[in-house]
Amino acid sequence: MAKVVIIGAGFAGHTAALYLGDALGKNHDITVVNKFDYFGFVPSWVWVGIGHMKPEKTVFPLEKIYRKMHVNFLHGAVTEIHPDEQFVLTDRAGGGTEKLEYDYLINATGPKLNFAATEGLGPHEGNTVSICTLDHAKDAAEKYASFLTRLEKGEQLKMVIGTGHPGATCQGAAFEYLSNIHKDLLNRKLRDNVELTWLSNEAALGDFGVRGISAKIGGEIVSSEDFVRDIFEKNKIKWEVQKGVKKVDQNQIYWEDYEGKEGSTEYDFAMLIPQFLGIPMKYLDKDGNDVSAKIVNKPGFTLVDGIYGLPWQELADNPDAWPGVYQNPTYKNIFAAGIAFAPPGSISKPHTNPNGLSITAAPPRTGMVSGIIGRIVALNLIDLIKKGQMTHKERMTEMVAACIASMGDSLWDGSAATMLMYPVVPDTRTFPNEQGRDMFVTHMEMGLSGAWMKRIIHSTFMWKFQGRPGWKIIPE
Repeated sequence: MAKVVIIGAGFAGHTAALYLGDALGKNHDITVVNKFDYFGFVPSWVWVGIGHMKPEKTVFPLEKIYRKMHVNFLHGAVTEIHPDEQFVLTDRAGGGTEKLEYDYLINATGPKLNFAATEGLGPHEGNTVSICTLDHAKDAAEKYASFLTRLEKGEQLKMVIGTGHPGATCQGAAFEYLSNIHKDLLNRKLRDNVELTWLSNEAALGDFGVRGISAKIGGEIVSSEDFVRDIFEKNKIKWEVQKGVKKVDQNQIYWEDYEGKEGSTEYDFAMLIPQFLGIPMKYLDKDGNDVSAKIVNKPGFTLVDGIYGLPWQELADNPDAWPGVYQNPTYKNIFAAGIAFAPPGSISKPHTNPNGLSITAAPPRTGMVSGIIGRIVALNLIDLIKKGQMTHKERMTEMVAACIASMGDSLWDGSAATMLMYPVVPDTRTFPNEQGRDMFVTHMEMGLSGAWMKRIIHSTFMWKFQGRPGWKIIPE
């Protein structure tokens, strides 16, 4: 009987658990360790964060689902990984420590939200709100309600949405929060009272950390920079890009830009995405020595089958540098999925300003991408346990992904920016055009149909993630 331990139950870990439980759960030991006892549908926390969706509609308890799928569940956190002896140590949520042995280990923890890297950032000890966790989103909704009260009294206020660190990722989530805020203010007839600004570390407007997107619209090639600029100009949204936030006080956001210039942006309400790091854990050999260098990089993400250390242009020219099976090269029975895996570099071109500050959007590895990788890892473990060899591979240079950024949650007067790209990481070898993507598949569109698609995705994925009938036919 094989023992598989999965650390984390987000998009990647939970997807892996469903596939492994379905295929192996009756005859093998599958265990998920997660710090929360519920699964949260993160994309809908944008709506929770403005009070448009009840928090309970975005979550469900994990243990009941896993019991149905023949998967064990431990509510707690892994603190130590012992790769030579093949066990992990966990701190149970209710107290106590437990040792779990494994034959295969999947690290799918998601990120450590490194608010501390930016002075004054964050919802607890800082001055900004966040939608990165359910509690954060609920707090953001409360702060937003107070902001609305001030607007209703006639105050003219400033709101800033974007990224709060020079190396942040997840620009898409911040962009969607901004567009929903805009729509909500319009509906409340308060939009004229707010100066709304997008502040980002992107290389260009609409870059989103994926080197931008270009698509054929009306027979012409349109870039995501033009696409987003058109949205912002029509809706009177200001933008500031190529800026790395370094500090936030109660009314100013301080940054450096690409040229090394220092400046600040004034605000009354701000939601800024923090830097993401790997979840801190100890990695110890049988003698108690630290072997973390063999398993994780300096930010704490798990090293896998990518090619690390290439200059950016070489990485951009080599689609095979991106991992395909997400397997650690030293400990072959350790895999990583979602944000937990270490990318070989940035997708967008990195930039270091004259002051030595790197202002570079980290590669996005959330949502659809996380789910796909979770499935690939699970299918390979099923192969290894049943056949002794892996047969599945999918690099981010081969992966399709969709981003639907809603502008309001209404199915009648809402809208959404729908962006489909293939592949996620440009591959100029397969697609020898300036964009390095399939121009037939890659697409951008703004309209009501996107709002319907966003709501359908919420409903179908909440169905899928609960392992309900037909869950496997719903794509990641």
